[in-house]
Amino acid sequence: MRLLLPPSETKRDGGHGGPVDLAVLAAPELTDARFALMDAVARLAADHDAAMRALKLGPRQSAEVERNRRIHVAPSMPAIDRYTGVLFDALDAPTLSAEARSYAARSVMVHSALFGLVGALDPIPAYRLSHDSRVPGIRLRQFWRPLLESSLARQHGLIVDLRSEGYAHLGPAPVREDSAFVRVVMIGGDGRRRALNHFNKTAKGAFTRAVLESRPTVESVDELIDWARTAGFALDVAEGADPATGVRELELLA
Repeated sequence: MRLLLPPSETKRDGGHGGPVDLAVLAAPELTDARFALMDAVARLAADHDAAMRALKLGPRQSAEVERNRRIHVAPSMPAIDRYTGVLFDALDAPTLSAEARSYAARSVMVHSALFGLVGALDPIPAYRLSHDSRVPGIRLRQFWRPLLESSLARQHGLIVDLRSEGYAHLGPAPVREDSAFVRVVMIGGDGRRRALNHFNKTAKGAFTRAVLESRPTVESVDELIDWARTAGFALDVAEGADPATGVRELELLA
């Protein structure tokens, strides 16, 4: 099973690892693209005002430009430790057991706008780039989409897509029986299911943590649904598929 997570805008500073070595990251077929985009982002950061506009940053976020200026030399740390924010707070990666972190290394990938798909324990620097950022000379969707579609198609086994729609559209998961996009919903007072925004990240983080600590052996969507119920999650097949990607959907009840 492969869990696909979105990144987070917020990240921890520092790290005990050396500068990022793109050759050791997961999905090595993306290495050349990573080099090209890192260079473009670092060049953009040399013009502070242009970078602030391109990254859609406010006055209190100017330090993010310095992060990008130093991405080639900044220290690194594992991806699931680097990212913070609602989903990653619920995942709480630093408190995972050693067995869970080892399992994460084999089963979790985070979709970075800068690096593409990275493994959970891949060492990366702090940076700022979103799926809708504007990098001079590069349109991120056109840049990443064919590469990520091809990379994801190479993944074997069940793919559970927990990304936000913006990142899922940047590189759709393959349309096949053992691939599904998870949408978090709640049941309103009228009995209708509605998609959530903020709390969907909490639910996805808690779900991912449960998978990592339980390490279930599942090979199909049906087996995942059965496991989820035993773990206390209400997960069901939704009607239809994501109209933008064609990938079948699951609904996780918050």
